[in-house]
Amino acid sequence: MFSEKANTIFQDVIKTYKVLNTVDQPFVNKFDKNEDIIAHLLYRKCWIDTVQWAYEDIIRDPNIDPVAALKLKRMIDASNQDRTDTVEFIDSYFLDKYNDVTVKSCAKINSESPAWAIDRLSILALKIYHMHIETVRDDASDTHKAACQKKLDVLLEQRVDLSTAIDDLLQDISNGDKYMKVYKQMKMYNDDELNPVLRGQK
Repeated sequence: MFSEKANTIFQDVIKTYKVLNTVDQPFVNKFDKNEDIIAHLLYRKCWIDTVQWAYEDIIRDPNIDPVAALKLKRMIDASNQDRTDTVEFIDSYFLDKYNDVTVKSCAKINSESPAWAIDRLSILALKIYHMHIETVRDDASDTHKAACQKKLDVLLEQRVDLSTAIDDLLQDISNGDKYMKVYKQMKMYNDDELNPVLRGQK
């Protein structure tokens, strides 16, 4: 199943990142894009999410220097754009993969593309990792750990459900029961022609 491959890669990304556990570490993709393009993209996608998770933690420091916070906000914006671009590359992979499928006349479109569902699965892997940490923290109270364990149980169930939904969607697309129609995100805030503030600076 595709989701099993994706979940395995996501867990490996997080484990690898946490060895150094710093946003400044170099990124090395374990998968050659010429040998396994989808694994390459999945690894890249989860790495972006893992670094951005750390960015979001750092910027919430109430004592952060305002200049540093502004710099970090720019980095988060760039990361969001990178994340969106990578999701769209993943969807392009699926569009190409299923390009020759004969779509049935009764086929329906899904509410989200495969890659945006995979995006949620990547972020869910991070939630599960960090919630697990909360359940075993030495300095946390038993009440805190018990509450986090309940949340972790829900997250684990959610991963099963989302993984199943992704596998079912890909199977339906391969059978022609559903079809893909991808809408580019068309983000406006980074575009100096669409953002009135940036346009005014030209």
